[in-house]
Amino acid sequence: MEAAPHPHALSGTPVQSSSPRPLAGWLDHLQAIHPQGIALGLERVAAVWQRLGAPRPAARVITVGGTNGKGSTVAFLEALLAGRGLRVGSYTSPHLLRYNERVRIDGHEAADADLVAAFERIEAARGDITLTWFESGTLAALLLFAEAGLDVAVLEVGLGGRLDAVNLIDADVAIVTTVARDHEDFLGNDLDGIAREKAGIFRAGRPAVIGDAGAPAALLERAEEMGAQVLLAGRDFRAEAGAHGWCWHGCGRRIELPEPALAAPCQRANAAAAIAAVHVLEADGDWPESAIAHALVSASVPARLQVFGGDPPVVVDVAHNPQAAGVLAAWLAAHPPAGRNLAVFAALGDKDIAGIVSPLREAFASWHLAGLDGASTRGLPASVLAARLPAGLPVRSHAGDVAGALAGALGEARSGDRIIAFGSFFVAAEVLALKAGDPPAA
Repeated sequence: MEAAPHPHALSGTPVQSSSPRPLAGWLDHLQAIHPQGIALGLERVAAVWQRLGAPRPAARVITVGGTNGKGSTVAFLEALLAGRGLRVGSYTSPHLLRYNERVRIDGHEAADADLVAAFERIEAARGDITLTWFESGTLAALLLFAEAGLDVAVLEVGLGGRLDAVNLIDADVAIVTTVARDHEDFLGNDLDGIAREKAGIFRAGRPAVIGDAGAPAALLERAEEMGAQVLLAGRDFRAEAGAHGWCWHGCGRRIELPEPALAAPCQRANAAAAIAAVHVLEADGDWPESAIAHALVSASVPARLQVFGGDPPVVVDVAHNPQAAGVLAAWLAAHPPAGRNLAVFAALGDKDIAGIVSPLREAFASWHLAGLDGASTRGLPASVLAARLPAGLPVRSHAGDVAGALAGALGEARSGDRIIAFGSFFVAAEVLALKAGDPPAA
């Protein structure tokens, strides 16, 4: 269901487009402009941004990078900033069901007409410069945010950091959540090198929040070389167990907080980084603990251990790299079902499939595999995925798509069992579409 239009132009009314091409047509057109789906580098997108007038998206900007935890951290930031009465825009990726999910203003998804109008302006400005699909989308978000009169824009890095299109904008505060191996075709497999790329979103003299106390030393070293004002988890702020939830310590404060509504052991760390970022952005110190607590229990983002009720219940998670799989494994161990865990699993061909499976190998009584070759050019057919799995894994079925794999798991399930669908955003998107209308777990 499409979100209702919301006023966000300087005039106070939505931007309207005269284009006969609908949003879906524009997205197809943008896909065809550049021969590569991903082309890191700022030269082309920066040139078009300058032609558009180099709009700054908001009075203040928070940029969020990292391997995992970016989407959850953005959700916490949105809730925390809105709780302070600020107008907030957020740009995230990828989307699950609608492109509009990527661009939100005051919690509302951007309307089709506003996105189309932004794409029209970008098309007119780019001339003979080719942009990737993501670069065009980033510029569209910047335009819509600039027209909205926002107090704060929260921008999520798509891939890496230093050369990502989001890094056009100098962040007032930047967060790196975690550093791990992923997207190795573009970032390599050297953790120190990956860390230095992610540190590229930091700026001299401005706060740089590192949300993982165990991040590679190269991340902290690069931040200090750049002259950023580092706030390091475990040193400058920390999350620890409290009497009735957990405590946040930092910036001269100790705050007792409830557990975030978002599940998974990592969510305290994501919330702690978001709180640190808002504290240094809004340094007046007048921030009631009740407002912070409300933000944590209201922040939500789909497909992060999202549970659908029923018999069996279905849990949807976007875990798609080894680090995220380790977090999923820890949650499964802490929340055992009455019966068995059954996996619905698919992956893209450029992922470390053995690394994803490794921490989860003992967690599942059976695996039901899906093909993603129909969803993405990077997707693997189920038969190829099966050949890349470790020997001895209890694979029960192969299916051409996620719906077929889910049907296989449902057919095997007994009372007390639980189904976990994971491995890719494509898996999460299809299960969410299939489960639309189903109730959440009580």
